[in-house]
Amino acid sequence: MSRIYPTLSLYLGRHFLVSFLSLLAIIAALVLLFDTIELMRRSVSAAGLEFGTVFNMAVLKLPHTAQATLPFVVLLAMMFVLFRLSRSHELVVMRSAGVSVWQFLAPPLALTAAVGVFNLLLIDPLAASMYDSYQRMDDSLIRGESTTLNIGENGLWLREGGAGTATVVFAAGVHQEADTLQLDKISIFETDARESLSRRLEAAGGKLTDGAFQLNKVWDIVPGQPATFHETYSLPTTITMTKVQDSFAAPETMSFWELPTFIAFSEASGFSALPHRLYWYSLLASPWLLCAMVLIAAAFNLSGNVKLVGWTGRSVAALGASFLLYFFSRFLYALGLSATLPLVLAAWAPAAVASFLGLAYIFHREDG
Repeated sequence: MSRIYPTLSLYLGRHFLVSFLSLLAIIAALVLLFDTIELMRRSVSAAGLEFGTVFNMAVLKLPHTAQATLPFVVLLAMMFVLFRLSRSHELVVMRSAGVSVWQFLAPPLALTAAVGVFNLLLIDPLAASMYDSYQRMDDSLIRGESTTLNIGENGLWLREGGAGTATVVFAAGVHQEADTLQLDKISIFETDARESLSRRLEAAGGKLTDGAFQLNKVWDIVPGQPATFHETYSLPTTITMTKVQDSFAAPETMSFWELPTFIAFSEASGFSALPHRLYWYSLLASPWLLCAMVLIAAAFNLSGNVKLVGWTGRSVAALGASFLLYFFSRFLYALGLSATLPLVLAAWAPAAVASFLGLAYIFHREDG
């Protein structure tokens, strides 16, 4: 019967946690450096954009990018722990004392699962909020796009900038019918170059067509003038249904807690929430995927052989397996986005395949 050794578990857990945090800090610093360089290259055409603003954008993007590197950080941390313990012969001593591979792997697996849950519940909301701010700054400062869309359960908010003027549109209700966007209880505010209200439109309903808002039962209110009523009114706009649908293309800007509500609202409004649902499933599978990386590292590097050549070969093989897993997960993710595979299968299959293969190899080697 396997026993739990608290002192040994704490020792192994400390080694793994220190390695994980150190590697995460190093990789985050490298990501920040390369993102800053890339943003500086892209911002060459943006006049007046200072280095401080570019660096701030790179910092806002960093948590989102660091999340994507977590599986590789876990893999490298576990490989480093195994290498260090083997070089000091501690791994051989533990195995000689009757410590099984499962007792050895339990502390790293428990810590990895805890990191995955902590990232999912607490870090992801912060990363999503910062990435949303980065996207807005990227659109306005580098891409030069002045149109802002925000669709949620409270309705639709739209801001469209022009030459010194701006138009803000709010609709209390929004739903899609075929290729048109139906709007209810619409309020439109137009401002001048001094950001003063120059005009206000109140409509009972309407729809968005290519090039214009078609409004019904409209009150046209201009400060200092009598309000006028229009049975129908056409307001030109650069917003199209394609742009509205593209506003749903960034599930990374929404936190784990916000996604279920947004998915329910989108589907009730007639929009496709497939990218957001698939992303939510992939977030749910992320702790399991991190644990699978521990098993992959153990399957290739759990050996008492301390020869550097042997370790190098096994480490390269482990990294190669992790990259194959990454491309496999991206391939399944693309199939999920195209509705070729069920979303649950596309999101959970990489973690399941990696963990089952790792477990099968370790069982075969240790107990077979």
